[in-house]
Amino acid sequence: MLVEFNIIPIGKGESMGDTIATVLSIVDNSGLPYRANAMSTVIEGSWDECMGLIKKCHEEVMKTAPRLYSSIDIDLRPSKPLDRLTEKLKSVEKRLGKSIKK
Repeated sequence: MLVEFNIIPIGKGESMGDTIATVLSIVDNSGLPYRANAMSTVIEGSWDECMGLIKKCHEEVMKTAPRLYSSIDIDLRPSKPLDRLTEKLKSVEKRLGKSIKK
C-alpha cells in the first residue's frame, strides 16, 4: 500500500520547516520506505503500519499547533508486492523510454 500525506499546522505562523523536519524524523525512524518531496511524503507499508505512522505524526504536530489540516491519498493494490514506491516509477520510465526527474 502506498500512502501520500501532508500535515499543515494552522496557527503557527507562515514557516512550516520545523514541523516538516519533525514529521520527517518520525517517518525516517519508522523504518518504512518513504519518499519526501516539496509538497508531501509517500510511505509504503501495510494499512496498520501506514495509518499508525500518520497518527503518530498528527499527534506530534498537535503538540505545537492549535489546529492542523491534513490530506491523505491511498493507493491500495493488494495483488502487487511491496516496493511499489520505486517500481511504479520504473514502469513509467520504461513506457517513456527514459528516466524521469526524481
